[in-house]
Amino acid sequence: MWLYLVTLLGLWTLLRLFRERQVVSHLQDKYVFITGCDSGFGNLLARQLDRRGMRVLAACLTENGAEELRKKTSDRLETVILDVTKTESIVAATEWVKVHVGNRGLWGLVNNAGISTPLGPSEWLNKEDFAKVLDVNLLGMIEVTLSMLPLVRKARGRVVNVSSIMGRVSFCGGGYCISKYGVEAFSDSLRRELSYFGVKVAIIEPGGFKTCVTSSDMLSSNVKMLWDQASSEVKEVYGKKFLLSYLAMIKSVEQMCSEDLSLVTDCMEHALTSCHPRTRYSAGWDAKLLFLPMSYLPTFLVDAVVYWTSMKPAKAL
Repeated sequence: MWLYLVTLLGLWTLLRLFRERQVVSHLQDKYVFITGCDSGFGNLLARQLDRRGMRVLAACLTENGAEELRKKTSDRLETVILDVTKTESIVAATEWVKVHVGNRGLWGLVNNAGISTPLGPSEWLNKEDFAKVLDVNLLGMIEVTLSMLPLVRKARGRVVNVSSIMGRVSFCGGGYCISKYGVEAFSDSLRRELSYFGVKVAIIEPGGFKTCVTSSDMLSSNVKMLWDQASSEVKEVYGKKFLLSYLAMIKSVEQMCSEDLSLVTDCMEHALTSCHPRTRYSAGWDAKLLFLPMSYLPTFLVDAVVYWTSMKPAKAL
């Protein structure tokens, strides 16, 4: 009995490995549009796909970011300035993409642009703080996708949305986790709708990685700013000990983050180039072995883990 089960499991694993190693043909003729290429995952993915010979259309927020990227890539790579929070910028970028792809359509759309701040205890924030993050990470992503969809559908291509393990387990207040839960929901519904047209949608769920949006110095400065802006009542209730504990938690989390961003960009590349891409990619061992299993645990256990690793130290100070 056990021998049959082990044999079936082995055959299934071999079949999966074989399927995942199959690569789509004529990659050098396929266009990929990537948002958020100034730095981090987007920047590395643009350079990675360019080295592979694909035609990369890289969207950067700043001209300086675009210029630095062009210096590190071939003449095939083209850049455009894009602010995903502004409709007119998205419309202009879409027209720019149409000119470049022509009748081929857009093979890949990678929604990578994102921010993490303002981030902190919810009571320290206001509605505008939540909206700032949602406008970039969720609403901006949705508008870019809707604008580019006709081009992707024409190529029967791929949409790759960058979520986070925080889209499964929420560890902090602010709009970041909310936006990533939204990315998961939007991507699921989009995948089911577009499967009719042969378009595949993949979700990338990175664990902890050291990027400019996860820098402990930047996050700590953000939390301190929120504390300074908080009302006297909030400061009295939470106290300085809570603030120090929260800052210590941010520092400890960054120390556990990986510096190898290729673990994420390799997942993105596979989603764009494999004949049989996965629906979800968990990037990083912390995502695979800690956060993903946690997302399936009973809620009271997850709450206990989060409390003892973040809130409990505040009471102990």
